[in-house]
Amino acid sequence: MNTTEKNEFGNSVNTKYRRIISPIPVPESKHIINQLREYEPVSMSGQPEVVWDRAKGFNVYDRYGNKWIDFTSGVLVTNTGHGNETVSKAIIGMVQHGLLHNYCFPSEIRADLVKKLSDMAPAPLKKVFLLSTGSETAECAIKLARTYGTRKYGNHKKKIITFYDAFHGRTMGSLMAGGLPPAKSWIINIDPDFNQVPFPNAYIHSWADENAADYSDEVCFSHFLNALKEQNIKSEHIAGIMSETYQGGWGQLMPNGFAKLLRKFCDDNDIILILDEVQSGMGRTGKLFAFEHNNIVPDIICCGKGISSSLPLSAVIGRADIMDLYGPNEMTSTHTGNPVCCAAALANLNYLFDNHLIEKTFSLGSICRTFFKGLQEKYKDYIGCVNGIGLVWGILFVKKETRDGDNALAKKIVSEAVQKGLLLFAPVGNGALIKICPPLVITEEALLEGLNTFDEAINEVVC
Repeated sequence: MNTTEKNEFGNSVNTKYRRIISPIPVPESKHIINQLREYEPVSMSGQPEVVWDRAKGFNVYDRYGNKWIDFTSGVLVTNTGHGNETVSKAIIGMVQHGLLHNYCFPSEIRADLVKKLSDMAPAPLKKVFLLSTGSETAECAIKLARTYGTRKYGNHKKKIITFYDAFHGRTMGSLMAGGLPPAKSWIINIDPDFNQVPFPNAYIHSWADENAADYSDEVCFSHFLNALKEQNIKSEHIAGIMSETYQGGWGQLMPNGFAKLLRKFCDDNDIILILDEVQSGMGRTGKLFAFEHNNIVPDIICCGKGISSSLPLSAVIGRADIMDLYGPNEMTSTHTGNPVCCAAALANLNYLFDNHLIEKTFSLGSICRTFFKGLQEKYKDYIGCVNGIGLVWGILFVKKETRDGDNALAKKIVSEAVQKGLLLFAPVGNGALIKICPPLVITEEALLEGLNTFDEAINEVVC
């Protein structure tokens, strides 16, 4: 039974899936938070002050008796749930077996994982390079695209085209490729061959709105071509075009018509099309890869996060003629295909398929769509747009009766939700978009409770 009652700090929460019995942050946890603040950089201080002790399935717990429905998946990592027993057993099994590290020397578990990923990927993407983080995959994809272009056509074919508002990581190359100006404002000498163009975002650009009277695929794509022309970028100078399949800062998929014309543009000009699936892959959108919604195949896929639902592992999957550009020992990584991480990833992927989580995610996405569209109507003065699919949604909060993002409002809503036992991470993009992304193992009952709690949190803040 769901109960809410008053105590010395305000409303406590006690439901089947949530329990809040103390102030948040918990006073007894402040010494841990203070220690982190003393020894970590300020950049690590942006999330709600919930000190995680353990997590299971779609719940996060602290050591003080509080329990949250997790709508973060640990920033879209734990697709098959926190502490998945199948994944945990695979990790423990490899540790007990005694192989914790083997560099690039062959191992059976790495062989099994790269074959699994190759079999999952569409033809002709059959070569797999394992790394540790999503940022590394972006760096690698950029390097491969430039190597392909310059070796085949000369040093002039090296430009990398990405999109405004994109996020590809926080290492130097991935940050330059990203399109969030605040995140890279400190970089003084940005590579002039990294160039951004507008993403077909219907909230920002009227030409990207498929409901507009003058809309057509060609009209939409013409703005991409015009953006290149305005920057004096010729197709023969472009080595690669990289995009998130859906923009993490908006939760918006690339429109189908635009995606297909982009694929054709790359084919016609021998440009490597890179799709960053670090957030959107491994079933998150109700498809294994989000680009399946667009019915296209890129030349390189960047994978990470949900690939293991736990330990650090990522992968670049691509065409053999691209992936084999570097010879023996020329493209390696110290922790490539770490055996414990490989064991986790292989178990995770098997669990994803064996338990039909991708199909389930697509179904739960329909529930989310109906709910969030209703929420947008209910709070139409404060919600600018809603984007999403499967179990990843972005809700943009705006200043009342405007289209301008309201960072302060979004932060207050996140804080209020956390107080009510719903775990959200800090607003993303330009700081006004709240991301909803629970583990794919969440039940319909728990999902609905979390969604209704989100509604309550908004109501508390704006009413």
